[in-house]
Amino acid sequence: MSGIVVVGAGQAGSSCVAKLRSLGFEGRITLIGSEPVPPYQRPPLSKKYLLGEMELERLFLRPESYYGEQGIDLRLNQNVTAIEPDARQVIVGGSPLPYDELVLTTGSVPRRLPAGIGGALQGVHVVRNLHDVDAMAPEFQAGRHLLVIGGGYIGLEAAAVAAHRGLKVTLVEMAERILQRVAAKETSDYFRALHARHGVDIREGVGVERLTGDTHVSGAQLSDGSEIAVDFVIAGVGITPDTALAEAAGLTIENGISTDGQGRTSDPHIWAAGDCASFPWRGQRLRLESVPNAIDMAECVAENIMGANKAYVPQPWFWSDQYEVKLQIAGLNSGYDRIVTRPGDGEGHVSFWYYQGDNLLAVDAMNEPRAYMVGKRLIDAGKTADPAVVGDPASDLKALLKA
Repeated sequence: MSGIVVVGAGQAGSSCVAKLRSLGFEGRITLIGSEPVPPYQRPPLSKKYLLGEMELERLFLRPESYYGEQGIDLRLNQNVTAIEPDARQVIVGGSPLPYDELVLTTGSVPRRLPAGIGGALQGVHVVRNLHDVDAMAPEFQAGRHLLVIGGGYIGLEAAAVAAHRGLKVTLVEMAERILQRVAAKETSDYFRALHARHGVDIREGVGVERLTGDTHVSGAQLSDGSEIAVDFVIAGVGITPDTALAEAAGLTIENGISTDGQGRTSDPHIWAAGDCASFPWRGQRLRLESVPNAIDMAECVAENIMGANKAYVPQPWFWSDQYEVKLQIAGLNSGYDRIVTRPGDGEGHVSFWYYQGDNLLAVDAMNEPRAYMVGKRLIDAGKTADPAVVGDPASDLKALLKA
């Protein structure tokens, strides 16, 4: 037998191969990664690792020795250049590698600013992998001026780290408010005020016309006609699923690599999981960009390769750390028509509950782990919560779980 080949050595790839071994798969497993280090956590990259509070080895999901001990052929610093479905093989370093089953966990790639507006200048960074963060780390010196482009969670987290390090920070967001694509106005207002208290200059409804400089960025011309001098730039303008290999191989692409409810692509011997994959959910096609989804979907794929015939049921949750605030999000807020606000126990402690009619969809909880826990358990169980009870800070949230 040729065994199982997993392309993409991130959270999903590492979770898939570990699950296969734990389920008793005894055949050959090959995990191929384009980076020179074993699979690692990405969320701490732009926070604790960038701040110097976490060593490289602590980022690793498992010690490098784990893969050898489990008989997993971990191939680092290698790129798969093609998939040949008819021959059931991938091309790695110019040589064919056969497979019985192939799993694509290729993740996503950051959108970059066009070279025509200065995106190729030195000092213009994105935040996605270890190389990106190592490249920008020397820039974080107190007193320097950082321009962050994009008011999503990536941009806001980068701004928080920079402000914490004593940098002057300007953040521009082309939409009318930060977090507009992913959160309610209440959450946007909360984080705008939080960043303002830490000295971040947030400009909404403002885009970048062009970045200026000879070889290194030195300034920016903004769409409101203003110009600012900057020392470096972080572009947090979104990510796209990495589907290039799958598309070249003729697999169906629909908001990522299209899979069925079990993680199988349009080719019966090729599977996909994590950021790169979309799957059917409640009458729509969903793609989630989160660590929990990468783990859960990859493990479900491993189970199905082993014959479980199991549908993937996502239980969406996310988080973001900014300054002293931990945001925890449960559920998906698409389609909400009202927000119920529940004050917390201290200053800056609050949760926003998203409803469609009387149906609870999602919860944004800022320094409110109890509200997050209750909301998540209700959403996972397909239950709702009386908006009047949620909005009354004197009510016992845990009682909702017994209803």
